[in-house]
Amino acid sequence: MQVESFFEWLGKAVGALIRVLVESLSGLFGLIGSAGGHFLDGLAQSLGMQPTLLGLIALVIGLALLVAAGRAFKRRSFVGGAIWLLLGLWLLSWLIQ
Repeated sequence: MQVESFFEWLGKAVGALIRVLVESLSGLFGLIGSAGGHFLDGLAQSLGMQPTLLGLIALVIGLALLVAAGRAFKRRSFVGGAIWLLLGLWLLSWLIQ
C-alpha cells in the first residue's frame, strides 16, 4: 500500500507540474498574441487603413515594391526603378486613406 500511495503522490506531483507549465505557456503566448494584435491595430490606425489580413498583405507587398525600386536605382537601372517605384506608390496610395 505504501508503494501505491507513493506512485499516486508522484503522479499527482507530475500532473500538477505539467498543468502549471501548460498554463504558464498559454498565458505567455496569449500575451504575445495580444501584443501583436495591438501592434497591428496601431499600425493600421496610424496609416488610416483597415486592419484586415488582405490590407496587411498589400502593405507588405507595397513596401517590397519600394525596396525593389531602391535596389534597381542602386544598380543604376533607372527605368526599372521608376516602374517599381510607381507600382509601389500606386499600391500604397490605394491602400492608405
